Amino acid sequence: MKRALVLALFTGTLTSAAPADAAALPYQDPTLPVAQRVGDLLARMSLDDKLGQMTQAERAVVTPADLTQYRIGSVLSGGGSAPAQNDPAGWADLYDGLQRGALATPLQIPMIYGIDAVHGNNNVLGATIFPHNIGLGATRDPDLAQRIGRATAEEVVGSGQDWTFAPCVCVARNDRWGRTYESFSENPDLVSQMSTVVTGLQDGTPKVLATAKHYVGDGGTTNGTDQGDTQLSEAELRSVHLPPFRAAVQRGVGSVMISFSSWNGQKLHGHRYLVTDVLKGELGFTGFTVSDWAGIDQIDGQRGFTQAEVAQAINAGLDMIMVPNEWRLFLTHLKAAVNAGQIPMSRIDDANRRILTKKFEYGLFEQPLADRSYASTVGSAAHRTLAREAVRRSQVLLKNSGVLPLAKNGGKIFVAGKSADDIGNQSGGWTLSWQGASGNTVPGTTILQGIRDAVGSQATVTYARDGSGIDGSYRAAIAVVGETPYAEGAGDRTGSLTLDATDLSTINRLRAAGVPTVVVLVSGRPLDIASQVGDWNAVVASWLPGSEGGGVADVLFGDHAPTGKLPVTWMRSASQQPVNDGDGQTALYPYGHGLTYTTTDPDPEPQPSSCRVTYTTNDWNNGFTASVSVTNTGTAPVNPWSTQWTYTAGQRVTQAWSARVTQSGTAVTATGEAWNPSLAPGATATFGFNGSHTGSNPRPPSFTLNGSTCTAA
Repeated sequence: MKRALVLALFTGTLTSAAPADAAALPYQDPTLPVAQRVGDLLARMSLDDKLGQMTQAERAVVTPADLTQYRIGSVLSGGGSAPAQNDPAGWADLYDGLQRGALATPLQIPMIYGIDAVHGNNNVLGATIFPHNIGLGATRDPDLAQRIGRATAEEVVGSGQDWTFAPCVCVARNDRWGRTYESFSENPDLVSQMSTVVTGLQDGTPKVLATAKHYVGDGGTTNGTDQGDTQLSEAELRSVHLPPFRAAVQRGVGSVMISFSSWNGQKLHGHRYLVTDVLKGELGFTGFTVSDWAGIDQIDGQRGFTQAEVAQAINAGLDMIMVPNEWRLFLTHLKAAVNAGQIPMSRIDDANRRILTKKFEYGLFEQPLADRSYASTVGSAAHRTLAREAVRRSQVLLKNSGVLPLAKNGGKIFVAGKSADDIGNQSGGWTLSWQGASGNTVPGTTILQGIRDAVGSQATVTYARDGSGIDGSYRAAIAVVGETPYAEGAGDRTGSLTLDATDLSTINRLRAAGVPTVVVLVSGRPLDIASQVGDWNAVVASWLPGSEGGGVADVLFGDHAPTGKLPVTWMRSASQQPVNDGDGQTALYPYGHGLTYTTTDPDPEPQPSSCRVTYTTNDWNNGFTASVSVTNTGTAPVNPWSTQWTYTAGQRVTQAWSARVTQSGTAVTATGEAWNPSLAPGATATFGFNGSHTGSNPRPPSFTLNGSTCTAA
């Protein structure tokens, strides 16, 4: 990240700590290659310097003097950990104060500051709050995700930070999991496509370090238990949960956060095979790994981390350890483990090389202080416009008996529900605080205000939270109901997944008036509505839209037709969990479902008459997982669609998802499922499959779509 070096802000302490002949030190020369600078600096570092770089402390329990004395390499803010002045200037002041502590060390190695900017820079009051990932997954638009990453980077830099613990590229396979909304989809291919947010965060100006999390399998735990055990074969782990990390690595993601969860009983924080052999070796990840919050304390299942746990985590391949509160104890254990020979210096040097490489690449040595020139982007009109676009494109119309879109003019509209006028509910967890909160928590537009703005003076809008006061004189009623904020394990739902009694009473009160009723679901996952939905006239899944509730109104009143498609399977009953596409269970609404207003759809723009296929594989031993995307770039719909290719080295397809894939000899054919039988102009179908090979797995030489040769990307 580019930062303004304000020489006037450097203190006498910092100046006196500078090397006598700073210009002569190679690591301080920005014209030299990064690898050469890292090598030179590493050779000058003491053991304490190196161990400090591997340590990350919470900002509330560390001081600038601590960074100087202990050589701490990174500071973070946990959810809700903010300076007293929670605005861009207050954050930048906090950052600069801590950074001066780091720069007062003899080698002047800057710290890097991490924050959970997971749907915008959501810890900062006034920041744009974008939809949570499940809503973005419903848009099916990697370009939109990239633009949101770009906007988030500006707002992170504008508040003084340089590293975000995002995106979550988890694949949520059980809706009981409290982090379902942090997942783009149950489908690994869609999650992989949406990893473009990494590019948005890292590849522009300004840029921030992105983090792919949580490696690996956190979305597949038994019963959807947060931090639980993912009980899968290696082939299943590789086919479902690993592909998004491969995609993120291919995009150059700078860091990877290790999951709290276990794989077949072994905690990921101590799993050398998955972290070192697979992630760093097989996938070729060259950035640095970071633990989750005090995650090393869970390796042995006992409270309080030990020297043995520290050694196991570092030897497994963890480079930086998030020890928010007990960072002093961690440094003591880490140093003792190194001195006892439990951790080789080669592992310490490798971790430092990875961390320092990113600090050099992101310009921290040249421009270490906060770049306040981006402060004006925090909550800017342009970013809020982008967020509103994301909201309207994330809306999934589940059911419509003809009541939608609503007319803006004439008569009266009744609005009710606990989330209609509650920006905290519509933003969800990870909003100003870890768990989030109901109420007027952040600046923005509630869904109710969006509705009022949409109709203006053309119609009367009446609001009562519980639906009281409605009668038959209203031409429509809108119930905005669903979940209240939660994060991580606090959101795990082991029992019912239904609407609560208050929501159901509100909806029933509206229906009893004989008024057509539209139910807008504000939630971080599908809810169990099968027994009630038959009585509702229309249902919209709004997910957790964030600060721009006007985007919901854009769709309700037909300014924009709904285009969202379900990124997850919508259960018929909570007893089905886990329920996912291709598992043979009958869903209430299948993966990919989403209605629209056909009479208001714009005509598609003409496209060149052709098709495009993207084909990638993840190979291992004698097997592989393939991801295929087929795009219709022609001017006419392709219905039904069928993609063909030929293998040249005896490869065999063994298991497929999101398409029907058959093989006859060397010829393979993939056709659409019942929910995606056609490809409109510009539309893309993505599917995947597992296969076997005999030691060689060359790419098919060509692909066709219904007999027409495609461009291979």
